[in-house]
Amino acid sequence: MPPPDAAPAPASPPPDAAPAPEFATVSKLMNDAITAGTVPGGVVMIGHGGKVVFHQAYGSRKLAGEPGLDGSPAPAEPMTEDTIFDMASLTKCLATATAVMQLYEQGKVQFDDPVQKYLPDFNTGNDPQRAKVTVRMLLTHTSGEPEDVRLDDPWGLDGADKSEGILRALTTPLESPPGEFFSYADINFILLGALIEKLTGEPEDDYVQQNVFAPLGMTETRYLPPAKACGPHVTRGAAIAWAPAPAGGMPGVCPGGTWSTSLLSRVAPTTHDDESRNDPGKNPDFDFLLRGSVFDPTTRRMGGVAGHAGVFSTAHDASVYAQALLDRLAGRPSKFPLKQATLELMTTPQQPGHTAQQVEAANDATQEAIAKTPNTYDPLLAPHYPAIRGQNLRGFGWDIDTAYSGTRGMIFPIGSFGHTGFTGTSLWMDPRSDSYVILLTSAIDPRDDPPIAYLRGDIATAAARALQ
Repeated sequence: MPPPDAAPAPASPPPDAAPAPEFATVSKLMNDAITAGTVPGGVVMIGHGGKVVFHQAYGSRKLAGEPGLDGSPAPAEPMTEDTIFDMASLTKCLATATAVMQLYEQGKVQFDDPVQKYLPDFNTGNDPQRAKVTVRMLLTHTSGEPEDVRLDDPWGLDGADKSEGILRALTTPLESPPGEFFSYADINFILLGALIEKLTGEPEDDYVQQNVFAPLGMTETRYLPPAKACGPHVTRGAAIAWAPAPAGGMPGVCPGGTWSTSLLSRVAPTTHDDESRNDPGKNPDFDFLLRGSVFDPTTRRMGGVAGHAGVFSTAHDASVYAQALLDRLAGRPSKFPLKQATLELMTTPQQPGHTAQQVEAANDATQEAIAKTPNTYDPLLAPHYPAIRGQNLRGFGWDIDTAYSGTRGMIFPIGSFGHTGFTGTSLWMDPRSDSYVILLTSAIDPRDDPPIAYLRGDIATAAARALQ
């Protein structure tokens, strides 16, 4: 027996209590990337088992010497956990695909209907190939559309012109037969944005604010169209910039349907506007730092609101969306504004010709590749994305297993899903382990094979290992 005055032995943890995850590797990856100049900074948020288990900001929101809010060179701004990011192509899933699925639930759209049924101007010439393009093909990037509309002339630079952007999306010739190939194309979601506006009679930003973001409590998520800015600001062509408040401040509060320019101080800038670089005089915003103006050139020319880009958000709000989605999929109480069965469609393979066995086959191929991979990461030996060459798996909006799926890392299974944004944003979710990984950075350059692609996958792998 211990002596009477001995300190009591520390209590042993219950045998089923798991140790807290250790995310030191995630922090090292982020800090190393900042040191290497891959990203200026970023925010990582990881959820597991219904809880946020990691949320941290790294590096700088704005680099030293870059213009501050007043346009003059200024010191670096530290990254904060509540930084607002240009979510770029995450708009496709967070806003547009979610809205299309709501219209499906309401019986207003069917996936295998031809696009021309809803947007007759898509095929005014009765082209038999265009007549084959369906809503399913737009949602899964199998329509045959090229990547983007023409941007080689200055339309929309001296003033936003949304109708011109939609017209170009409606009339751009197909570059491959509908339904035969996966080819990621912004035009697909520009058209879906136009479809949403046609069927609801509302601008897409208004519709998703009221029917997606508000029900979820995503108070920091919105499009930022310059035309709906409230508060001191200046506009330069299609872009917006901060301006000092007048003496005495601004009276009152911003009315509904607008957004406050006070948010601009928390927005991470992306890059300098280089549109019309061969003729800078055609672009009033040329070489100004984009901050609160969407980076995507087509969306910017369309006034900041499009189906493929334009949403700004925070890591916290992205986590709200992710957790609500995972909860709804699992049949738990959730505010997610879609039914469980609808979400199952959204997050499982839906490309033309899909089969129930494709996910299992892809996972088998991945496990075979992992078994041959040494512990140190070697991209020549690592699993391929997609796991089976030519078998590109896409849900209705979400990426499952394509060349863009490196964000999944090497541990989360195929059947998990997510998306990336060109600005350096990503979200990946795994229903099996009830986990999600969010990485928000502002990393535009270099644009050719950006190292951010490897950082995303490494962060996901490190997170999955930490979560065991």
